[in-house]
Amino acid sequence: MSFALGPRARSAQYRLVSFDTLNSTNAEALTRLPTGECGQLWLATVHQTAGHGRRQRTWISPSGNLACSVIETLTADHTKAATLGFVAGLALEAALRQVGGDAGLFRLKWPNDVLAGNAKLAGVLIEAKTIPDGLAAVVGMGVNVVAAPEDTPYPATSLKTLGIVTDAETLFSALADAWAEWFAVWDHGLGFETIRTHWLARAAGLGAPIEVRLGERVIGGVFETIDEAGRLVVSYGGGVTTVTAGDVYFGAAMSAGAA
Repeated sequence: MSFALGPRARSAQYRLVSFDTLNSTNAEALTRLPTGECGQLWLATVHQTAGHGRRQRTWISPSGNLACSVIETLTADHTKAATLGFVAGLALEAALRQVGGDAGLFRLKWPNDVLAGNAKLAGVLIEAKTIPDGLAAVVGMGVNVVAAPEDTPYPATSLKTLGIVTDAETLFSALADAWAEWFAVWDHGLGFETIRTHWLARAAGLGAPIEVRLGERVIGGVFETIDEAGRLVVSYGGGVTTVTAGDVYFGAAMSAGAA
């Protein structure tokens, strides 16, 4: 089976380039921006050899997993572009449910992961570049379809481990359609309040104790909400603080002191 866009994505004029093997879909997307590529383009592969996540962490994606990136041209600024991670989370959650996940199995972990139970199933990486027409955003998404990496800072799982039988190509078609739908809702940042409401309804750890790691600094408290800019809002004994970027841990991962 080969990669194909779903009907909603095709109707929205998205295009697709697929690869048997690729070093990184985000890296490939970024190389296309100086050539005038301006968006609504998906890049997808079942074998990514040199992918990475936030803070340049290596993310192993063996053959059979899904790695894909979408290029969008935005009228939004860098701050609003950062909230595309919440759009991607909603699109991933919708696509995962479509291929066989039970309602409620998948939860969204701030700022950009999808969990199944207490383990990471999918991740998102956003990279934005200024172009003559405004801002180009590359939104990379990786899903553990057949295998998950071991010895990661946060436990990981795969659809196969969860007993969900599908393949990367089927999941991609569902994801491309879900992205087209949620990206239209986001509307270059103008619809983020709607995105925020839907994301919070699917949020992992909302109202529960969390740890947020900011390098050597650790913030402990309760996950209250995300604000209008997508920042994490944490309450603690001395008040409330907002976090723009950091690593979040819940439950056993928190108490075990994952680093």
